[in-house]
Order: sequence, then structure tokens, then C-alpha cells
Amino acid sequence: MAGKHSKEGRGPGQRQLRVGELIRRQLSETLMRGDIHDPDLNRLNLTVSEVTVSPDLQIATVYLVPLGGKGQEDMFDLLHRNRGEMRRAISRGLTLKHTPQLRFRLDETFDRMDETRRLLSQDAVRRDLES
Repeated sequence: MAGKHSKEGRGPGQRQLRVGELIRRQLSETLMRGDIHDPDLNRLNLTVSEVTVSPDLQIATVYLVPLGGKGQEDMFDLLHRNRGEMRRAISRGLTLKHTPQLRFRLDETFDRMDETRRLLSQDAVRRDLES
């Protein structure tokens, strides 16, 4: 799933991929354990599916999916409100020179996969693929 942000047509470098994965793991564990001191955020079941990092490692874009699609309305407000504490949790858990700023996006990959499966299951499309 890497490469959601590449503007030049090049993929992210090894360092970007490594830092993104480290942040993804740390943030996933932090959210799973309920380490953020906001009961509203801790009530949400969120999956951190990917983290992409800018080439200068200053900005991390966090792609999330609310489990069961619930809580999407409040999710971004709660994440934005608590991003400082999440950034500190990442900083404590990783040995990065600078902890990137966090930006949050809804991961729509799963929705697109479901739509593709639905389209491929249609009789007309299946006939076209078999011909």
C-alpha cells in the first residue's frame, strides 16, 4: 500500500518506509492500549493501516480505518484534538531526531477493494472477462 503520496512518480525511499512503519506500529500500540488520556478517543476502535512520511521526515500522514465503520464522524476531531499527545507517545517510543507532525486521513483502500469485488461479480463484467 505504500506510495499514496508520491508526486514525482517515484516511490518513497527505504528510510521513509522504515520510519513510516515504526510510527504505524507505535501509534497502533498506543491507541490499542488506550494510552491517550481522552476517553472519547479510547472508545473508538481504530486500525492504523499505513503511515507515509514526507521525504524530509517532517510530516507523517496516518491512514486509519474505524472498525466497523463506526465513529467516523467524530474520529478526525478527536485525533486532531489529541495529536500532540500522540506525537509525544511516538517520540517516547522511538529514537527519532525529530518526531514528524501528524496528519490523519481515512484509508479508503478497503472501500475501493469492496467496490472492485462488487463490479467483478456482475454478470456482464464476468462475461467480458471470460471472453
